Amino acid sequence: MRTEQNLTRLDRVFARLDREPERPAHIDVPKMSRHRVALLVATLAFYLAIVWLVVVTSWLVRFDWQVMFFRPYQQWPEIHAFLDYYVVLGQRGPTAVMVAAWLGWRSWRQHTLRPLLTLGASLLLLNITVGAAKLGMGRLGPHYATTIGSNEMGLGGDIFPSGHTANAVVTWGILAYLASTPRARRWLSAVSAVVSLGVGLTTVYLGTHWLSDVVLGWAAGLLVLLALPWCEPLIARAEVSIFALRDRLRERRSGTFPVPAAPVAVPVSVAAGAAASSQDEAAAPRGTATAARPPRAPVYLAPGPHTTRSERTPVTPAGSRRPPHADRLPRGATTPTARPLTGG
Repeated sequence: MRTEQNLTRLDRVFARLDREPERPAHIDVPKMSRHRVALLVATLAFYLAIVWLVVVTSWLVRFDWQVMFFRPYQQWPEIHAFLDYYVVLGQRGPTAVMVAAWLGWRSWRQHTLRPLLTLGASLLLLNITVGAAKLGMGRLGPHYATTIGSNEMGLGGDIFPSGHTANAVVTWGILAYLASTPRARRWLSAVSAVVSLGVGLTTVYLGTHWLSDVVLGWAAGLLVLLALPWCEPLIARAEVSIFALRDRLRERRSGTFPVPAAPVAVPVSVAAGAAASSQDEAAAPRGTATAARPPRAPVYLAPGPHTTRSERTPVTPAGSRRPPHADRLPRGATTPTARPLTGG
């Protein structure tokens, strides 16, 4: 009776890790669909609305001041130590290293640079857009506010929008963007949303950001993720160029030290044989098809594969090693009858 082995989930994971790296047959690249374009336009409108509400010092700014005076870090001091570590999930350096390590492993397993190039493109877009907005609006944070009730805009700050929140949205959201199955994409989207929401609220708790900074940071990070399909053709061309450069470097490295061919002197016998063959071809009548002869190995080269001296079979030369003599007869030959001498 044959029994089948029941593999646990951990066994299946290790079995998958033991497989050879292979490029997937189909990579689902997100496209700029109408739904995505509509969501991008709506997010951009929301982004501009938040900026306008802060610029005109509306009810949103007054709510920012109310939250700041509430001082959440004094209301719930028991979670302060935990949130000091949790907010690291929004810092660009540590999160980029963690996500890049995972995507680098995926790139090696799938023989494609798309995960790493997509991460690089998203971080580049994030730094350009969020950095320009921070420097352009120059808003001060709650700890450096000067006038109660003001929007603190144009005072040389770099707090609006929240970089921690936008970075959490992009860094963890890129995992959902690069997911290979719809189910994994849904789960990773939910996890990235929870992480980015927690990071944003943690900055408000610690008093490093206004609430409007966090809301604008969510919108800024979502805009980067929604605009990524426009970068896919550029990412594909960059991957092809990098692989072509790698192939050229490999060819150049393999041909760095070529082995020069040693000149070989042609023996006289070979030259004579070549001359004889040319004379035979010239003597053949015209119109006669000459049979194709198999190429012969040169006389000065061994006809077969080279073997060491110990592996060669000793060959005993046929016949005698003595030099021939005219007055001697070979062995086995009959002696001729001597003619009688006749007197003359």
